Amino acid sequence: MGRKTFLYEEHKRLGAKMFDFAGWEMPLQYTSVKEEHLNVRSNSGIFDVSHMGQVFVSGKDSLAYIQNLVPRDLADLKEGKAVYSTLVNTNGGIIDDLIIYKLPDKYLLIVNASRVENDLNWLLESKNNYDVVIDNQSDNYSMIAVQGPKSSEILDKLGLKKENQLVRFGVAETSLAGIDVILARTGYTGEDGFEILVKNEDASKLWNEFLDKKDFGLKPVGYAARDTLRLEASLLLYGQDMDEKTSPVEASLCWTISKDKKDDYPGKQVILDQIKNKNYKKKLVRFKMLDKSVPRHDYEIYIENQNAGQVTSGGFSPCSSIGIGLGYVDTAKIANTFADGIKIDIMIRGKLHPAQITKKPFYNKNYT
Repeated sequence: MGRKTFLYEEHKRLGAKMFDFAGWEMPLQYTSVKEEHLNVRSNSGIFDVSHMGQVFVSGKDSLAYIQNLVPRDLADLKEGKAVYSTLVNTNGGIIDDLIIYKLPDKYLLIVNASRVENDLNWLLESKNNYDVVIDNQSDNYSMIAVQGPKSSEILDKLGLKKENQLVRFGVAETSLAGIDVILARTGYTGEDGFEILVKNEDASKLWNEFLDKKDFGLKPVGYAARDTLRLEASLLLYGQDMDEKTSPVEASLCWTISKDKKDDYPGKQVILDQIKNKNYKKKLVRFKMLDKSVPRHDYEIYIENQNAGQVTSGGFSPCSSIGIGLGYVDTAKIANTFADGIKIDIMIRGKLHPAQITKKPFYNKNYT
């Protein structure tokens, strides 16, 4: 049996089918994956993401310390704002992807559930002589995500008026329905929405405060639909689409790398060399199927009848009604991995099925 979040009994009460995710018992689905997915796209959905890790970094050297861990330049990160970045090792490999939030007197790192222990070890090993305090609060907080075009209206009904709501990638310590929270306008669905840190003892109350707002079609969403939502939005999943043997350049995350950053960080020369000289052997691409087949994780990618890579994430797009996927291709077998429309094939049960690389995301992110 996996670990249970403080919302576990709420999921059972709502009839969720549970499954193991990164060592946690999480809701796979409540109704159907398609129904939950499309409701997030048209109305709004509520997710339990309490499995995520929450690590606070404080002290006078906090900025210098974090600067020397990530490829993204944080010098201009203002209080009340957040950025997406990666933790990298000395080979340029991705230890984890994370969001870094700047609060009034500290930084908050939201990390992946499966990587909390690894990340903490790396953070502690990198502490050296920095005057910082690393405070892992992962066991004390729950985390709720509300995602979809009606999210802002729902928060308005909970007392946070629209005119006072955060901008995209904003963060604040505030209250909802009289409950103290850390609120961020971030998410993992491609929709506008919010992620909310709340003390464990208040998690069920806040969850039900949201579900009581039935006017906006808010419904609970499981991890099956969470996966199809993030895949449509071309958002990567750690452990599938990236790992410690993959650099941010190979993972098509160059936009998270500050090319002119003066501060050093692990793997900096490897990463900059990959950018400057295209010195890498694989590259993550997105693709769509040209027939009715559906790609899955670990299926092989072929180019001109030769094995050229592997699917890392794949599934059916409820919005486009086609099979879509992400995968790595061998750069020696494809001249321009970002050329739109390049034909590839996916090996499915012993037969090649036609697909093509696409530059466009499968779903246009709906952010305000």
